[in-house]
Amino acid sequence: MDSRIKRTAIAMAVATALALPGAAMAQTAKELELEARIAELEKLVREMQAEEATAQVVVEKEAPPAPTVQTANKGSLTIKGFVAATLFTQDADFAFGNGQNAQFPTTEYEKDEYTWGGDVRNTRLTLDWKGPAVGNMNFAGMLEADFFAGFAGGSFGDEQPIPRLRLAYADMNFGKSTVRIGQFWSPMFGNVPASPTHVAFPLGYGSAGTVGWRFPGIAYYHTFGGDGFTTKLSLAAMRGSWSPATDNEGAGEAGTPQLEARLDFGGKGWNVYVVGHWDEKDLSGPGVSEPNDSLTGEAVAVGAKFTMGPFTLQGNAYSGSAIGQQFGHITQFGDISGWGGWLQGSFKVGSNWSLNAFYGLDDPKDKDVIASGNNRLKHEQMALSAIYTTGPYLFGVEWMNSDLKYQTTACNEFSCATDNREGNQLSFSAWYKF
Repeated sequence: MDSRIKRTAIAMAVATALALPGAAMAQTAKELELEARIAELEKLVREMQAEEATAQVVVEKEAPPAPTVQTANKGSLTIKGFVAATLFTQDADFAFGNGQNAQFPTTEYEKDEYTWGGDVRNTRLTLDWKGPAVGNMNFAGMLEADFFAGFAGGSFGDEQPIPRLRLAYADMNFGKSTVRIGQFWSPMFGNVPASPTHVAFPLGYGSAGTVGWRFPGIAYYHTFGGDGFTTKLSLAAMRGSWSPATDNEGAGEAGTPQLEARLDFGGKGWNVYVVGHWDEKDLSGPGVSEPNDSLTGEAVAVGAKFTMGPFTLQGNAYSGSAIGQQFGHITQFGDISGWGGWLQGSFKVGSNWSLNAFYGLDDPKDKDVIASGNNRLKHEQMALSAIYTTGPYLFGVEWMNSDLKYQTTACNEFSCATDNREGNQLSFSAWYKF
């Protein structure tokens, strides 16, 4: 019952008691009993008034709803992201770097078998705009950055990572259709393995089946269906890219744009997709007509994710040629064909814990790798992790093992000499999401 109703009922009872005929009579045992009852009721009223006043103070002290940040065009801005810190130890040097972007080993340590380090470059800031509606259109935009653009120079440079632009695009939404212009993820970038440490550079990225990159371009997305089953079409035309990747001077810019198409099918607890890629690079670069040394990049990728109660199984696989710019073929550039893929199983324990097991590989054709002047022939990666989440916090421990087969000397007419390089990383990571 509401405190005001209780108080009113008690007050009426007090008034009724005070109006009893016995008020004008001499003190009797019955009157004394009645007066004691009245005093008790008055005390109860005072206590309830005090409780209501205290409750009112608590309500007034509660934090008001977060204000909406309004932009110049009368839209709204959401600021989000996370702070991510990792402490790690490893027994090899890795590409694309040690710590949070370690993927495949470049050097094994012969002495002092382990090195220790810390890394905060996964820290990310995202600005997400929702613009005003204009007719039947809604506008939106996103800007996202992290800190993987290298380090400042000097003796203290490794504590001063440089910001890096990730995404920068504007959207025009027409009901179930969206047109996107700017820098965005290529449709080939699909499922992402769960990891507390490898976030901006996911497990297997450019090394064991995880492919796709961010490019400037234009994309169209359309969602079909409903009632528990949806289909999404993604089409993208993106800036060409190759190595060396210089502004309007490389082979990718001299060729055609990269073209991709993707279909997603999904329902409750599951999603599958297939994506195709095509591009053509002019290896002689712009302004050179001879020789006509074009190189076609082609690829098909498939992926799936299934959730059944506490279990989640997901994976991705690709097959293609000349897609080093999409982090294919262990991130090697050349006329290289091959395939790669990964699989991860996750088990949720209660509402806070999850256990994850990952395996991936990338296996380009040896003869293509060697003919193109590269030397990475096959790479396998495994990882085990335990992740604990509570509110905006995430804590995780991960062990990653990486095994690279590579060419060691020039080939003769019979064979090529090869060797294996192995690296391990043990890491503890903590995030604060905002």
